[in-house]
Amino acid sequence: MKAIVVEGTKGEPELVWREVADVAYGPDEVLVAVRATAVNRADLSQARGNYPPPPGASEILGLEMAGVVTAVGPNVRGWQPGDRVCALLLGGGYAEQAAVPAGMLMRLPDEWTFVMGTAVPEVWFTAFINLFWEGGLQEGEAVLIHAGASGVGTAAIQLARAAGARVLVTASAEKLASCRALGAEVAIDYKAEDFVTAVSTATHGEGVDVILDPVGGSYLERNVRSLRRFGRLVNIGTLGGVQGEMNTGLLLGKRLKIVGSTLRTRPLAEKIAITQQFTERFWPGLRAGALRPIIDRTFAIAQAQQAHEYVAQNKNVGKVVLVVGE
Repeated sequence: MKAIVVEGTKGEPELVWREVADVAYGPDEVLVAVRATAVNRADLSQARGNYPPPPGASEILGLEMAGVVTAVGPNVRGWQPGDRVCALLLGGGYAEQAAVPAGMLMRLPDEWTFVMGTAVPEVWFTAFINLFWEGGLQEGEAVLIHAGASGVGTAAIQLARAAGARVLVTASAEKLASCRALGAEVAIDYKAEDFVTAVSTATHGEGVDVILDPVGGSYLERNVRSLRRFGRLVNIGTLGGVQGEMNTGLLLGKRLKIVGSTLRTRPLAEKIAITQQFTERFWPGLRAGALRPIIDRTFAIAQAQQAHEYVAQNKNVGKVVLVVGE
């Protein structure tokens, strides 16, 4: 099969589409002919040598895919060759084949394209677990979503609104309208406005209940100031650095919770539970069109280098998808 192989030097990767060994699949797995995969920030970090895959995971980039089942392991029930599926992966999506634990599969609706299917697992699962599992977001609460126009952000806006929460976001000026169109009530230009002041104004000085933050260090103090009593900060990234300072008195006085969260390193059993719970709660809304994956643009898989550069330049609103085959 062919796959994207990372060549070049650390920090200056070259993504090359070339022949590699075929994928082996286990007794509890299915083999999928990949038709589409997608670009995530983790892929950019891994390609630069800064985010090695977990033990046992494929060295090939790619944390999600959509495609067609071509073979099933002897212990697999409920799936057969020809089924159209999408799934979260530990790695290996940037390839013509992927081995997937059967419990991770979601059946692709007949009316959905593979491009639509691959735009769901990584970012929608990330938004789901961090808003509801980690953040405990409830109906009637207010949530601040940083990077609201990102893949995770566009999913989080929709999930929070579907759960009956009030949504505030930060994004660059040219992306604010897209966030509002998805359901953000308050959209803050993080380059021109102080989001602490904007949040305070929008919430009459109370602050928000939950913050979903991929920025990290440089936002820590302002996030703590933007939370109301018993608020929860869920940090899912370090785009703003790994070091930050905060007023510990506010942390104690407001009785806040700060949670660090990743998806990729969670145990398989937990990922299967995430798949099942997400499918039960939100898959019907996606199928009905009440929720929708936001796709910025597509690239052919051989153009993965250009796709990474596009995402690195922060040009996208929603997902960037790599088309692998017909």
